[in-house]
Amino acid sequence: MKTRSVTRMLRGVAAVAAALVLSACTGLPMSGDVNVGLDLGEVPEDSDFLFIASGPAPGSGPREIVEGFLEAAISPADNWNTARSFLTPKLQTTWQPGAGVSIDDAVVSRTISSSIPDDEVESADSGVVQVQIDLVASVDGDGSYSESRGPSSRPFTVERTDDGEWRISQAPDGIVIDQARFPRVFDSYALQYFDQSWTHLVPDTRWFPRRTSIATTVTRALVGGSPSPWLEDAVRTAFPADVQLAQDAVLIDRQQVADVALTPAASRLDPTTLARMRTQLQQTLDLADVRVSQVRFTVEGRTLDAGVVNLPADAADQGPVVLTDDAFGVIVGDEVSPIEGISDEILTLPQRVRAVDLARDALHAAVQLADGGVYVVGDGRVDLLDQRPGLIEPSLDPYGYTWTVPAGEPAALTAWSTNVAEHAIAKAWPNASAISALRVSVDGARVAAVITLGGQHWVVVAAIVRDEAGVPVQLGEAKQVTLVDGDARGLVWLGPERLGVLVDAPSPVLLTQLVGGPGVVEVPPTGTVSLAGARTESGIRALDATGTLYAHAGSAWREVATGVQVLATRSGE
Repeated sequence: MKTRSVTRMLRGVAAVAAALVLSACTGLPMSGDVNVGLDLGEVPEDSDFLFIASGPAPGSGPREIVEGFLEAAISPADNWNTARSFLTPKLQTTWQPGAGVSIDDAVVSRTISSSIPDDEVESADSGVVQVQIDLVASVDGDGSYSESRGPSSRPFTVERTDDGEWRISQAPDGIVIDQARFPRVFDSYALQYFDQSWTHLVPDTRWFPRRTSIATTVTRALVGGSPSPWLEDAVRTAFPADVQLAQDAVLIDRQQVADVALTPAASRLDPTTLARMRTQLQQTLDLADVRVSQVRFTVEGRTLDAGVVNLPADAADQGPVVLTDDAFGVIVGDEVSPIEGISDEILTLPQRVRAVDLARDALHAAVQLADGGVYVVGDGRVDLLDQRPGLIEPSLDPYGYTWTVPAGEPAALTAWSTNVAEHAIAKAWPNASAISALRVSVDGARVAAVITLGGQHWVVVAAIVRDEAGVPVQLGEAKQVTLVDGDARGLVWLGPERLGVLVDAPSPVLLTQLVGGPGVVEVPPTGTVSLAGARTESGIRALDATGTLYAHAGSAWREVATGVQVLATRSGE
């Protein structure tokens, strides 16, 4: 058996790129600096084009056919028609590319071995080609992304066809693509589901191939699908199981109205259900950058009268909330504007303040003092909530509950109402040995945390299950988002889909992590000790050990204020 690493040039991409360049230029440059190009499989950061792969070249051997098939994963056009050209006619009809995606480290790290020696390729009729990849993540058939690292093997049976060419006769369903090109071939889309109270929309990130028919793709996923398993206990969909798409296309007319034909069961639905359905789908399409003025449901050509649900308006960014030597409040220009019913009480607390989480309506705040105790402050009152030893920083949810947990007892998670009623949360990370941070999302349906599992530090999310009164009662199964190198000094939400994690690694790093997708690492300001989240990724703020507050300015950081003792957070951020 012969083994080799993949070093084949990306012939299809190179040929298309060269054709585009030559057709757009009157001549080749004969002067100027020589620039270093990209490594094999590397993608320029600002590229926004569709890759086109080549079909099988005449006379290709078994390894080349398998290499070409893997490379064709970059071309999803016509349901991966190019990739199918590497298969036998029989396998072309049964292979399912939509079954999932295996995302590997890089093209050059793949190792391909063939059971057919090179000197027997001309005489052989069949064989097996094994592909070893360094797996980093996977996407299932519903579009859900999961980090999954380690070596993985893919077997391919090849045979010589009647015309003498080698083709693949057996192959695993799904495709393999390297992590550099994955986000250029696939894109993330936030399917929208309601929370248990039918008040807030909750995103469920999925990954689908970039196609012109994305309106149909996301509509099909929302109408005919279901929430991700980890999230389903905390959300609801307005679409009944017996209501499906009546035709496999969403048509958008000149007035930008999306016409969605549904099966007859939809004609029997009440106005509230129809309004929720329209709201779910309209928000999903809007976030997918599908430009529609409205969604119109029809049954057998008849338009259904569907309104929309009035959702809570997104609050504008009101500026950072800080504690200084003599003030607590919102930074407005060069001043700190006090918060009525809270600022005076915080300034007169008998101990040093370690952390503050402010409710979105600014009527109360969860405060942790130097001794580790957690208090609720508001309306001129200061009430003790929790003084168990080893508490991490508290988190407020949109229902007014303050979440607390000791670092060494993740299962001892507790939610406290503003009237100091204690509610133990069942099924809280039962396999975790420690927790360093937690934050409840703005919709109150999810909680993010950094926990220790088997000696490893994981960023996880879990569904929050509430009773009919909105009281949190238990967590769903934790979804492992990403593995990090140390405890978290800070954990914040950056909008409804992303997290910011200040990781206490050998050198502190700031991880911006999509829940259900890959993350991006950057270097925070030197000496950063805490973070504050925001409604958007760009709104993150960082505080260093000297009391200097920073905000993002493009790819850099700019100084906002000095003399800050505590950078407060806001509920849901």
